[in-house]
Amino acid sequence: MAKAENKTKETAVSVDDFIAAVADANQRADAEKIRALMERLSGEPAKMWGPSIIGFGSYHYKYESGREGDMCRIGFSPRKGQTVLYLIDGFEGQSDLMARLGKHKTGKSCLYVKRLSDIDEAVLDELCVRSLQYMAEKYPPT
Repeated sequence: MAKAENKTKETAVSVDDFIAAVADANQRADAEKIRALMERLSGEPAKMWGPSIIGFGSYHYKYESGREGDMCRIGFSPRKGQTVLYLIDGFEGQSDLMARLGKHKTGKSCLYVKRLSDIDEAVLDELCVRSLQYMAEKYPPT
């Protein structure tokens, strides 16, 4: 049986074009701010991963099951009605930061926000910094 190929891969699609196509003007402005924040903190340029994730940097993972692949170190996706931020979880102090963030929802390694004005952007900045630090510990850059 052949291994399933990871659908979320880095692509050559233009991040500028993708953000420009976000229909909601407020969400488009939030996407520009998040892009600038993540580029500044990661030191990596924004790249598209799959059809809708804007990612920064990359790492290689391998699960005990044998499944492996590459993914962005941090990223986000402006989806209809909310923006999803992809940050690694499990780092020390995360729950305290999440408690101070503001209006949000969470899923496995996903943070959902309707708009940046609903959250404390300084806390988001710290979440991204800590996520990147923890990611570097778990998956050192090569």
